[in-house]
Amino acid sequence: MAHSLSAQKRVRQNAKRRVINRSRKSMLKTQIKHLESALNAGERDKAQTELKVLTKKLDKLATTSTLHKNTASRIKSRLTRRVNALAAKSAG
Repeated sequence: MAHSLSAQKRVRQNAKRRVINRSRKSMLKTQIKHLESALNAGERDKAQTELKVLTKKLDKLATTSTLHKNTASRIKSRLTRRVNALAAKSAG
């Protein structure tokens, strides 16, 4: 248990921040699931729009320090490759 006033305040801040970060990460996982379901269904147009939304959310999470910027970049890169592969397969 924190004894000093500053330590008590830090505990309160950490609890508040943890709730915010958990909700943001949950929202991100839901968005990734939407994209993966579009990829698995072979819906190219839906996958591209979902990727656009996901990219925007990843960038926002990286700037708010919920995710590290390299982690966000890695997720975007991997999912973009999958969407591009689907586009190439459906075009070809």
